[in-house]
Amino acid sequence: MIDDLLQDAESRMGGAITSLQADLDSFRTGRASPALLDRLVIELYGSNLSLNQLAGVSVPEPQQLLIKPYDASSVSAIERAILKSELGLTPNSDGKIIRLNIPPLTEERRREMVKQVSKRIEEARIAIRNVRRDVQNDFRDMKSEKMISEDEEKGAHESLQKLTDKFISNAEEVGKKKESELLQL
Repeated sequence: MIDDLLQDAESRMGGAITSLQADLDSFRTGRASPALLDRLVIELYGSNLSLNQLAGVSVPEPQQLLIKPYDASSVSAIERAILKSELGLTPNSDGKIIRLNIPPLTEERRREMVKQVSKRIEEARIAIRNVRRDVQNDFRDMKSEKMISEDEEKGAHESLQKLTDKFISNAEEVGKKKESELLQL
């Protein structure tokens, strides 16, 4: 029973790391990457759709993204979504395809983005600690219901803390990697 709770905790903490990685992949680093547009939501036909449902994204040059909508009538909706987004990019369209030129980041913008990365890392740490708290409560409940002994509870808490430390250090590694990527010129 303890092992099941620890496996569940590991799975949930892994989900926090996966979410952090996906979130950080969408940060602009001065190089073109289709992941920049992953969080872009386009309002079309009365519903919100992700860009990958409406268009293909490629990288023809290191500083440019090319968006080819499957339906030419969605070009203007995609342009509007890009302009409204916090990407800070201006789309260039010929009516059929959209080109996004990725300008180099200024030093000020890089510092700002590093702060955002730090904030995201802290959110991941909080999510991991919340999982730990939930599982600790489950261990306490099991002990109070006499399902496990006090020694088993103590051992379970120690295992859970080791798991928590491992995932928090993973989150920090992911964040440091992104920070160094952002600060590279």
